[in-house]
Amino acid sequence: MSSKIVKGLLVTAVMLATGMDIPQADAAVFVQCPGDTNGDAIPDGAYDPNALQCMHLTAGDGFISMADGKLQYMFGFADVTGLTEDQIMTTGTLAANFPAPTIVLKQGQEFYLSLTNVGMAIRPDLFDPHTVHFHGFPNASSVFDGVPDASISINGGSTLTYYYNLVEPGTYMYHCHVEATEHMQMGMLGNLYVLPAQNNLPAGTDLNGFTHQAGYQYVYNDGDGSTRYDVEVPIQIGSFDPVFHDASMNVQPLPFAEMKDRYPMLNGRGYPDTVDPLPLTPPAESGSPAPQPVSSLVSANVGDKVLLRISNLNVTNFYTLATNGLKMHVVGTGARLLRGPDGKDTAYDTNSITLGGGESVDVIIDTAGVSPGTYFLYTTNLNFLSNDGEDFGGMMTEIRIN
Repeated sequence: MSSKIVKGLLVTAVMLATGMDIPQADAAVFVQCPGDTNGDAIPDGAYDPNALQCMHLTAGDGFISMADGKLQYMFGFADVTGLTEDQIMTTGTLAANFPAPTIVLKQGQEFYLSLTNVGMAIRPDLFDPHTVHFHGFPNASSVFDGVPDASISINGGSTLTYYYNLVEPGTYMYHCHVEATEHMQMGMLGNLYVLPAQNNLPAGTDLNGFTHQAGYQYVYNDGDGSTRYDVEVPIQIGSFDPVFHDASMNVQPLPFAEMKDRYPMLNGRGYPDTVDPLPLTPPAESGSPAPQPVSSLVSANVGDKVLLRISNLNVTNFYTLATNGLKMHVVGTGARLLRGPDGKDTAYDTNSITLGGGESVDVIIDTAGVSPGTYFLYTTNLNFLSNDGEDFGGMMTEIRIN
């Protein structure tokens, strides 16, 4: 033990023995959002939503249910936007969601994201700080990057507001970067994507022979309408090791070297829960009204172009997702439009994509000429088509064409 630590302990002991007051560290919920006067992360009065967006998340723990009914302890984020600062510590406790709340942004916005660490209700012995890492985003300042080595981590009872100037559209993701292997395995990850400015062009704008109309949506600023879509579904690949999660809940050594995920999921659910369009019923132990709110069901009409924003934040495996009877047109990877240096379109067709942790792809499925019916998006890693020991489940969802 260093002499500085020993000296500090001796000083504390003397102060306690003599009845002296020990200075307390300042910690408080403090939300920053331009125009917000009551701390609910919503600007008061009129503002331009295309130029400004604010959000308030909490970081803590909670419970969700696996598709086979197993109760699973987890860490995660919860959306408390709209609540005032005095409500956060109670409302955010045991309220973790998996995946984390989906964040949808617009190119050109300034985004203020406040993160409050509400602590671990089930593991009060843990003093883990938390961060938000906007994965793939080129931050202007490392202080907002969320990587502890070069930025600020948020201790219990405290808040940090991250600032982002959104200049690049695409499919990103976010996660806690403190003790990343543990916190990501425990569930601190979510969908995040940025919509392109091309969506807001005046109706009738010519895009190199393609005419933009009001309401048209694109994946990127493609300049030719090639990434237009009708239906959008974010899908995040993730998986849990129940032994690791149980060890965390029961205050046991964490088996990092033996980590083996047995609950493969899409958007925090295994099949058949993936196709439930509603938030799953929360377990009694959860403090959230909907800790698993994100469905992976894809519904479209014949003729629709379906955009799948697929990301992988798994910490143990590469995964391959495939479709049966439907062609996937890959238009972007890593939040970048597939174009060569000379502007040549390098998008390609496939029926499967393989992603490692931290990777994303943008896939458009054109249903023109497709027969109505139910198709499947599933992993070809066949051992992951299960919910632990329960067969016919896991990393699979349905694409229903009407």
